[in-house]
Amino acid sequence: MRISFVEDHRLLRAGLVRLLGDVGHEVISEHDDATELCAELDELDGGPPDLVVTDVRLPPTHTNEGIRAALALRRREHPIPVLVLSQYVERRHAVDLVGGDDGGFGYLLKDRIGDVDVFLDAVDEVAAGGTVIDPHVVRQLLRRRSSPIERLTPRERDVLELIAQGRSNRAIGAELVLSAKAVEKHVGNIFMRLDLPPEAVEHHRRVRAAVLWLDAARTEQLAP
Repeated sequence: MRISFVEDHRLLRAGLVRLLGDVGHEVISEHDDATELCAELDELDGGPPDLVVTDVRLPPTHTNEGIRAALALRRREHPIPVLVLSQYVERRHAVDLVGGDDGGFGYLLKDRIGDVDVFLDAVDEVAAGGTVIDPHVVRQLLRRRSSPIERLTPRERDVLELIAQGRSNRAIGAELVLSAKAVEKHVGNIFMRLDLPPEAVEHHRRVRAAVLWLDAARTEQLAP
């Protein structure tokens, strides 16, 4: 099959490109960053590749360029199968990718590709329209989804973040341009969604809600 490879660690890329060639695949393009790939994708000889293999952390910011490119490739009119390789789980965007039901996606941690058979099997499965998810990735995604913070709407998350900063309802309203009544409604919904009992003292519920927010933020930041 025809494969495009995006990885800024050139030694690793060279090794995997050679491995793919040894089993009969053709790597038609190699890139250090996802922007370069996306710009050239439709200009490649023979058209877009049958599969894109990409890292998550790529230039220029080395944060989540690769996974955002993967999302873009999966949302094309004619989606391109993507195998993501990473040293860690970029959970926020991985949820969107894993949540799709059309296949043609894989997410492996780089520790796993030391097993040549696992890597090559994933390449074949994803290119054929299947889905391959590293077991550790599944555990991370399930852990995130189990957080009560996930029950909140985006606006309620905004309000809770300000509660965690110690803001009063009046200050929250001024920051988010909300009426006092709207803030009270959001705060009440937050308490309900986080299972904080109405019989508890208001101040205690705010503290407990703030602790849940800070714990979720810490987990999101520190999780591998």
